[in-house]
Amino acid sequence: MFEPLDPAHTRAQGPVLSRAKGPASGPGSCHRHDWPELARALRQLLPAKAVVTARQELLAYDSDGLTLERHQPPLVVLPETTEQVAAVLRLCHERSIPFVARGSGTGLSGGAVAEVEALVIATSRMRQVLSVDLANQRITVQPGVINSWVTRSVVGDGFYYAPDPSSQQVCTIGGNVAENSGGVHCLKYGVTSNHVLAMEVVLPDGTVTTLGGPQPEMAALDLRGVFIGSEGTLGIATAITLRLLPAPASVAVLLADFASMAAAGEAVRQITGAGVLPAGMEMMDSPCIQAVDDYFGFDEYPREAAAVLLIELDGQEQEVQDSVQLATRLCLQAGAGSVRQAWDEPARARLWKGRKSAITALGRQSPSYYLQDGVVPRTALPEVLAAIGDLSLEHGLSVANVFHAGDGNLHPLILYRASDPGVQERVHRLGGEILRLCIAAGGSITGEHGVGSDKRCYMDWMFTADDQATMLLVRQAFDPERRANPGKIFPTPKTCAESARRAVELKVQGVALPEGVVAF
Repeated sequence: MFEPLDPAHTRAQGPVLSRAKGPASGPGSCHRHDWPELARALRQLLPAKAVVTARQELLAYDSDGLTLERHQPPLVVLPETTEQVAAVLRLCHERSIPFVARGSGTGLSGGAVAEVEALVIATSRMRQVLSVDLANQRITVQPGVINSWVTRSVVGDGFYYAPDPSSQQVCTIGGNVAENSGGVHCLKYGVTSNHVLAMEVVLPDGTVTTLGGPQPEMAALDLRGVFIGSEGTLGIATAITLRLLPAPASVAVLLADFASMAAAGEAVRQITGAGVLPAGMEMMDSPCIQAVDDYFGFDEYPREAAAVLLIELDGQEQEVQDSVQLATRLCLQAGAGSVRQAWDEPARARLWKGRKSAITALGRQSPSYYLQDGVVPRTALPEVLAAIGDLSLEHGLSVANVFHAGDGNLHPLILYRASDPGVQERVHRLGGEILRLCIAAGGSITGEHGVGSDKRCYMDWMFTADDQATMLLVRQAFDPERRANPGKIFPTPKTCAESARRAVELKVQGVALPEGVVAF
């Protein structure tokens, strides 16, 4: 167990706002490093098998869940303790080596990939549950612990961990922290940041500090909140204290089928408008429904439906019964053909299995897919989904939709064949147009997958140059040399054509950015 943060003093002073000193590492960095010599130095700090140099083994780290682009790293290390991570980062600091933190590699924005030559620090061997404190409803784990293992560790005592991304059987808590992951139950219970109390963090210079504390609200700057969702650009979390919740007394899942996406969207509007707060509310369109039924080999979901809505309701028994009756009535009122109820665990799990397996099922039907992640207000769902359908026809690419309907977090899957000439450019273009739709509707370019390298060129669509300069100053407070996950999140003239145009415009206008901040 690690020490709580003392605002006046930590084991090492926390980051202080400063501007970058010296050249920043990034996609345009011209530094060349002696990787074989670095490997020899790392073997002095780590067990021999914790340093990966063989080319065939490095291939496993050349992409994350976003497979459109691949970059094989020159070197990977597999530390097992905070002390080992700190030793590695101190060495990187001494030699100006950029580094990329990586968990299971299930992310979908290219965030865990060494796009430029950098040391990959994989936390997949840091899989210990460090402490369990049921009396205070918290658990402390290393970053390589799999998401679903947290609930498995405490379910026998009547507790669970709420955030549950679709990849929860393989994704890690460290990766969830980096991306501020959500999941099916984020509608009612919030995303990762709502469930992390404290973190032991190794800063890019190898300093070990603690962000947060034993209580949800601490009398200090919320550096814990700054770190969560920073996508590996501020350091590496090596121990994470999570908030546990008591298992609800009663749970029910509804499956409603509709003849149109608009009718399903209307049901979402009516249910939330009536004051019902489901634990989760998920929607799937016809291509997803048919893919799932084909994957299972039987029709779990009504095959003829244009959309299905999964609604989970939990709480005290009478509350759940009342909510089930009201939600069922509102679904039928919105045009549902039928509403199926599941009360026991096996029946609920069976209904959820299709949603959790949707992407896998679609992957079996299409050789390649590109999963986007945008957010729109719930009220804009029907129009945005219709517009995505129009864009699909315009670009000649099939799009399937499976998403968190309760909070408007869309996950359109663009299906394609990688062997088709020029298809990657078309896929990227369509993905960008979908995100433009989200912004125009009052939404965002990401809900839970992060920006990484995939969406950095769209940051200009949401944020001004001053906005991004301010964000970079926060990053520089933690990592003045910008060696942590270089090139991610923020666009630069080298990585984004639109940013290059903006850089020229700023120069013509005579706009001077803060010292050490790149033009974007």
